[in-house]
Amino acid sequence: MRHEVTDADTAATVGSGDVPVLSTPRLVAWMEAATIRAAAPFTAPGQTTVGTALRIEHLRATRVGGCVDVFADPPAATGRRLTFRVRAVDGSGTLVASGEIDRAVVDRERFLAAAPDPGRSRGST
Repeated sequence: MRHEVTDADTAATVGSGDVPVLSTPRLVAWMEAATIRAAAPFTAPGQTTVGTALRIEHLRATRVGGCVDVFADPPAATGRRLTFRVRAVDGSGTLVASGEIDRAVVDRERFLAAAPDPGRSRGST
């Protein structure tokens, strides 16, 4: 997946820093999106994946207007826990970030049913 860095993607805009370069939270979101696509072959109808852990090193700044290609390698083993090796490379071919993202295969309806409803306060019926 190729992304062009815009003002909306910067650390200064998302609040993770005060410089106008690609923010780590935006980069991680792009990496997670890549893992969702890469996880699709490992899910059955009614299933989805949810993120469970991140181990990412953001190694290089990318200015507004720069492009970043994000890759998620398919996991070596299948099952309910999937670990993806991820990396991001800038337009010059330089590594911007790398790491791993873990996702769990879950039943979509059961997962949503178990999530707390913010509209209901504690103790109310």
